[in-house]
Amino acid sequence: MIGRDRRRNWTPASAGEQTAAVLRADIAGGGAVAVRPQRDHRAAKLSVLTLLVLALFAASLMAGKIWVPPSAWFSADPRWWIILQLRIPRAVLGLVLGASLGVSGAVLQGYLRNPLADPAVLGVSSSAALGAVAAILLGSASGMGVFAAAMIGAGGAIALLAALTWRSHSAVTFVLAGTVLASFAGAMTAFLISTAPNPYAVAEVIDWMMGALTDRGWADVTRAVPAMIVGGALLLATGPSLDALALGQAAARSLGVRMGRLRALVILGTGLVVGAGVAATGVIGFVGLVVPHLLRPVFGHRPGALLVPSALGGAALLLAADSLVRLAPGAGEVRLGVAMALIGAPFFLALLLRERGRAWI
Repeated sequence: MIGRDRRRNWTPASAGEQTAAVLRADIAGGGAVAVRPQRDHRAAKLSVLTLLVLALFAASLMAGKIWVPPSAWFSADPRWWIILQLRIPRAVLGLVLGASLGVSGAVLQGYLRNPLADPAVLGVSSSAALGAVAAILLGSASGMGVFAAAMIGAGGAIALLAALTWRSHSAVTFVLAGTVLASFAGAMTAFLISTAPNPYAVAEVIDWMMGALTDRGWADVTRAVPAMIVGGALLLATGPSLDALALGQAAARSLGVRMGRLRALVILGTGLVVGAGVAATGVIGFVGLVVPHLLRPVFGHRPGALLVPSALGGAALLLAADSLVRLAPGAGEVRLGVAMALIGAPFFLALLLRERGRAWI
């Protein structure tokens, strides 16, 4: 019974066994009949997930302190300007950010072969936040100044991470380097806040670090979305290599996977996604942790097959959460970063307890 229970849950070993079985079936040529129904089921599931994203995108245009029904979207209703100037850019930013964070979480969990991996493990989000905080405290009130500083912080973290791990093929080294970066950036951010002479700037920093899509406009979209799209495309390109890596590094190399290239794609893609996201919205976490786990029972355990569903699932989760925070009672909104932490922290704890319990078996 214990052996059966262990096989029901996802582990790196079980993922590798499943991928190996698929590869053996392909080589033998006997899996062609079974693959087509699986592809049909996958296409149907992706269609349902896409329709859910579209429905939540429409709900994001309607929801808020001022409810705007679809009948007012393309008419002379004055509320149309709310849609055009506030709701559409906010929904586009939430869609792309959620998709980017979802796929980055799935890539990191496949690359590190660790179900607890999250984009924050690289330290890129902490470094981007450090750059933005420094810009705010030094008096940069413009959105472009804060965005540029955050991207510089993310770029510096990428360069340092690449320098620390380039000659090592160990995932442990990769995780440790990211942890060091995250700790250092967090400490420096706390130091800047504690020594800031302007209390108003400190209040602005704390508000910004909570993470939100509130009052984001077309300027934020044009700055952040291209970088997130490029980063997401780089991460999607890692799919075949992640499938091979599920068999182990030695097997992946024998199948032609270049570990240096794979690591470069992971670092650069995650840096662009997380850096641009933090620069535009502040720190919004746990999307990359929660989404792959919710979708793995539906789309399977193969890392490469989980990337596109995770992108759609991340978009759906962030659009739904952003719509709900606007409906909170009171004059203001609950910060999206706070809402995601309330969702993600218990989820992370449940995963941690499950993994610990698994280790005791």
